[in-house]
Amino acid sequence: MTKVSHGLWLGDAPLLLASKSAARQGLLAAAGIPFEALASGIDERDIEAPLLAKGAIADTIAAHLARAKAEAVAKRHKGRLVLGADQTLEFAGRLLAKPATQVEARAQLLSFSRRSHNLHSALCLMRDETVLFAAVDFARLTCRPFTADFVDRYMAIAGDAVLATVGAYQIEGLGIQLFDKIEGDYATIMGLPLLPLLAYLRREGLLVS
Repeated sequence: MTKVSHGLWLGDAPLLLASKSAARQGLLAAAGIPFEALASGIDERDIEAPLLAKGAIADTIAAHLARAKAEAVAKRHKGRLVLGADQTLEFAGRLLAKPATQVEARAQLLSFSRRSHNLHSALCLMRDETVLFAAVDFARLTCRPFTADFVDRYMAIAGDAVLATVGAYQIEGLGIQLFDKIEGDYATIMGLPLLPLLAYLRREGLLVS
């Protein structure tokens, strides 16, 4: 199939993103990568549970989830280039999930005060049944000291957005108010190790270099 130029993109079709994450879509769009976003349909908790039972660490779980998402979409779209991505949050030696309720979100946020946590972001690029490229990166975020009054005010402004992400914050918005120090790549914090992905795509002739 003849490759068609789309700005810097040289692929023969848009990338398939196995995620409906607005953050990941925003990163790809800003980088000039044409894509179509599709829900993977996997149950992340079902995949996590046996891994946790075996003592798998945060980056391993993120990598498994990214691959599972890519596989699910690649099976439905033969011959297409599919990108799966996922992120885990490691805090005090355990993984945190997205809070299910405002009460859980408040408890998570209060526990973060004066403490650090790690975000592990993974990607898996597949075509059909073949893994073409995979990468994992992490960032370390340290929260400033904050009061219960601050958390209550923050949650009142953020509303249900605190339930949309693990950690109950969105760093590109009001969530930046939580932090004293951030170590790591912005795209990794947003849930996609973008620089390794772009480097791979250039090596493979899918991006203008």
